[in-house]
Amino acid sequence: MVKQSISLNFKTLKNSGTLLHADGHSGHSITLELEKGNLLLHLQTDKSPSSRHSVSLGSLLDDQHWHHFVVEHQSTHLNFTVDKSMQWVQIPSKFSHWDHDQISVGADLVHGLQRSAQPSRNFHGCLENVIYNGLNLVYLAQQSDQRVTVQGNVTFSCLEPVSVAVTFSGPHSLLSLPWTMESASAASSVGLQFRTWDREGLLLTFDLPKQGGVVWIYLSRARLCLKLFQSGKTQQDLTAGSSLSDGQWHRMELLSRRGHVTLTVDGEEAASAYNTLITIAKGTHLYFGGCPIVDGAEGCRNPFSSFRGCMHSLVVNDQPVDLVMVQERLLGNYSQLQIDMCGITDRCSPSHCEHGASCSQSWSTFHCNCSGSGYSGATCHSSIHEQSCEAYKHKGNTSGFYYIDVDGSGPIKPQLVYCNMTEEKTWMVIEHNNTELTRVRGSPSKKQHSAHFEYTSEDELLAAVISQSEHCEQEVAYYCKMSRLFNTQDGFPHSWWVGGTTGEQVQTYWGGAQPGSQQCACGVLNKCLDPRHQCNCDADHADWSNDSGLLTYKESLPVRSLVLRDINRPGSESAYRVGPLRCHGDKNIWNAAFFDKETSYLHFPTFHGELSADISFLFKTTSSSGVFLENLGIKDFIRIELSSANEVLFSFDVGNGPLGVRVKTDAPLNDNRWHRIRAERNIKEASLHVDELPAATREAPADGHIHLQLNSQLFIGGTASRQKGFRGCVRALQMNGLTLDLEARAKMTPGVEAGCPGHCTSYGSLCQHQGRCVEQPSNFYCDCSTSAYTGAFCDREVSASFKSSTSITYSFQGSEDRPLNHSAHFSGPSDLSLTAEHVHVSFRTVQAPALLLFVSSIHRGHLVLLLNRQSKVEVVYRLDSSRVSEVLRSRVGNLANGNLHSLTLNRDRDRVTLQIDQNMVEHFNLTSDVEFHSLQSIILGKVQDTTELDPELARVASAGVTGCLSSVLFNTISPLKAALLHPDTSPTTVSGPLVQSRCGSPSGGSPAAETTHTLSGQSGSVEMGQPLVNTVKKDSALIGGVIALVIFVTLSASAIIARFLYRRKWMCRSEDAKTVKPDDCPELPFSSHNSQSTGSSENQKEYFI
Repeated sequence: MVKQSISLNFKTLKNSGTLLHADGHSGHSITLELEKGNLLLHLQTDKSPSSRHSVSLGSLLDDQHWHHFVVEHQSTHLNFTVDKSMQWVQIPSKFSHWDHDQISVGADLVHGLQRSAQPSRNFHGCLENVIYNGLNLVYLAQQSDQRVTVQGNVTFSCLEPVSVAVTFSGPHSLLSLPWTMESASAASSVGLQFRTWDREGLLLTFDLPKQGGVVWIYLSRARLCLKLFQSGKTQQDLTAGSSLSDGQWHRMELLSRRGHVTLTVDGEEAASAYNTLITIAKGTHLYFGGCPIVDGAEGCRNPFSSFRGCMHSLVVNDQPVDLVMVQERLLGNYSQLQIDMCGITDRCSPSHCEHGASCSQSWSTFHCNCSGSGYSGATCHSSIHEQSCEAYKHKGNTSGFYYIDVDGSGPIKPQLVYCNMTEEKTWMVIEHNNTELTRVRGSPSKKQHSAHFEYTSEDELLAAVISQSEHCEQEVAYYCKMSRLFNTQDGFPHSWWVGGTTGEQVQTYWGGAQPGSQQCACGVLNKCLDPRHQCNCDADHADWSNDSGLLTYKESLPVRSLVLRDINRPGSESAYRVGPLRCHGDKNIWNAAFFDKETSYLHFPTFHGELSADISFLFKTTSSSGVFLENLGIKDFIRIELSSANEVLFSFDVGNGPLGVRVKTDAPLNDNRWHRIRAERNIKEASLHVDELPAATREAPADGHIHLQLNSQLFIGGTASRQKGFRGCVRALQMNGLTLDLEARAKMTPGVEAGCPGHCTSYGSLCQHQGRCVEQPSNFYCDCSTSAYTGAFCDREVSASFKSSTSITYSFQGSEDRPLNHSAHFSGPSDLSLTAEHVHVSFRTVQAPALLLFVSSIHRGHLVLLLNRQSKVEVVYRLDSSRVSEVLRSRVGNLANGNLHSLTLNRDRDRVTLQIDQNMVEHFNLTSDVEFHSLQSIILGKVQDTTELDPELARVASAGVTGCLSSVLFNTISPLKAALLHPDTSPTTVSGPLVQSRCGSPSGGSPAAETTHTLSGQSGSVEMGQPLVNTVKKDSALIGGVIALVIFVTLSASAIIARFLYRRKWMCRSEDAKTVKPDDCPELPFSSHNSQSTGSSENQKEYFI
């Protein structure tokens, strides 16, 4: 396509006006206008506002200087240039063709008529070299070309009157002018135009010697204020205008006439004072912008800040002030002024605030408002969120909803996902609009069923998550009765789905099979119902069957749409479910390299961070110094190094001389533990974070160089000179949101090893309650097999409600033969003998006496923990059946009060310690045998066989306990955990009702330090890294309970009536609110319960045995 272009030069003092407008027969139009000093280009296809596409560039263009504009158009792209600023813009395809047959210059005209209702929108100023697709329109008008019509006052020379501006650039800038009129004059007036970014500043002050007063005209909160002080009279205050610190020209005029003082802003009378007279004596000095530096200057006192901005068109008593004479020292006086120019700078155009943050400014700097953006820093560059669920986990967080920012400071926005940390692996779960079981209904007019899945995360996030995860999967299930998936005679499949991050890959395989195979999981395993077919549903049986499995090929994920065609034959019925996308394993966070020598290094392409640069990584070392990374330019450089065992240095040079930011630590950093470094440099400041210590910052020089220009390779772990290299590990290195693949580069670099073990050194403390940290090549996990707790960090209590008849028996004899779950307990020989025990029990009850724990041996010995009638703990030891029992009584009472209590018992041979809650540790000594021989069982709750016990103990043992037991641990055995979580594989026997619940013990706190921030769309403050949950009010819960009760009663009544009326064999089941419930209640042999539930709470389970 031929390139089209428009170019012109212009200069003006008016901040708004139409420079050019072009129309075409097809309704396409283009308008170039000046709006508040900014140049706007509007493209429009018709008269509706929704059809307009606008582009903006430049600012403060109403400065009476020549500016050059060019727009080049080709297909769906625009190159938009104003002076030296250029913007490349992609426009909608509907604007790809320009078809203009009429062009107006300096106004918005259509067929010679003013389109705008405001003639003031016409351009006032000078235009030259107005060229449209090679035609010089000004030249054609000068030549009286018959195609050109000239209207209004147009001359072919730039006779615009020159206006001299002055710039007040600092706190000591001022202009002093004498008042030359006689004081007997009937009227006094002063006027000027000003522009500034500052909300405060003195515009004008002068003395009233005959009235013993003074006048101040100043800006306060971006409003114009007048303060008149006269001796013996009430102070007069006038206020006018608003938002006067917007960088635009504003006109101020003060008029005093016949006892009436008027303050005018932008031609509109805004404030007046009556019965007030301002009489200025001849020779009085008018001070503009400030006061002289010399103290006690006559007629000038400034209780306000000085003005920083520009002024022009000064008028004193209707007489324009010749500022050229002022510049030549022929009139008045001045100090630190820039005359004949307005030196105002728009620091927000273009805006250096990133990620949609708003920009505001003063005369000397700008500020970015990062609120609600999800980013922080002087330019809102660095993300406040972690990049994966894995990163949140290793800060000590638990399952919940979290904001994920996969590319850090990159363009992809933070998005909310669910992090499931209940398993060894950390799963990121991304939902879509239909994860429920969906019934497919055929109809004669419907040839196929199509389903489209919209995910809660944007496509860019999905692509990044899938790319950086070690494994992704999505569960698919198809339930069928005479409804085939793939099998057809002509080979064209009955069903297919579309997947991939671009949503363009058509797939003809099902969960558990390989792409393109037209197979299901049963076909891969050779277990299909009909061996002639590769899917159960392809057998075309009249009975219900299903095909389900996991899609695990990341290139095909996520599932975007599903098409089912075999749905209209007589007898065909089907339903499908597509689960959420689930991914685990963050390849970026564990990407590491080990530098063995000071001369070893990795090199990467040149780092590009001209205006903003953020660098983050983790390191561990035993060396006291070394350079982490370095990149050089001709003069510029950037470097991060460990300058000593207690100091990290971030240094750089962007042309203003070397600058450094240091963080010193109390504890040494060469302790072979992981430490985190985050460095950022932008045009405002540089900052350095080390671990969770306060950040060190350093401001950039004002109005200095801002571009970091590098040209050498980026060195990691060393320098170009191969000196001061780093020895140790570097992990998860990211620069401006991009992860550097250290492992891939290390595999091809001598002296550097890929990966870095030893994660438990830093993260082992996350494993709580005797959980054991287990190393993995690129990760770690907490082994909770020796803990009474469960969860990713062994921080989730395992507890249950007991009735008087409830009993749990853990058998040591049976543990030798039965297959055991290692995470639940360990096996031991039946002749196990102990000389020491560690026992922990948390309990809540109002029963006394009550049995808490009973340990028996083959030789009729026992260890008993119980509450006596006085609600105190008793420990009964009978280690040798030939001896009488020894009873150890605690002094702590009132334990059967319904509150949660914790009991810890330790025995080492004959020495016993007992601690209840936070009370003092109590010490006891045994006199009997110190060995507990041949353990037989551990019993919680009721003891079924009490024949070998003395009568008093037998009564307590047979009564059991009514209440709640939690976190029960005998050495490394947790019988309660084994019974609740591993009932099929543990040597436990349960009798009576057992209800899993929470006793109310506090959950394990996160050892990670956390800070507070506010999230967009959330009210109040939210802990950074804490899961976001929906808060349910008490009355909402009450309403929900009532509704649930009504639904339960209604469904129960419906079921009874249906059974009575129809005597049907099959019943409809409704397991939860999301169950597919066909109208005619077919005998669906499947449940609609979603096994991939992402809820953060667990339903109570009740066992009746």
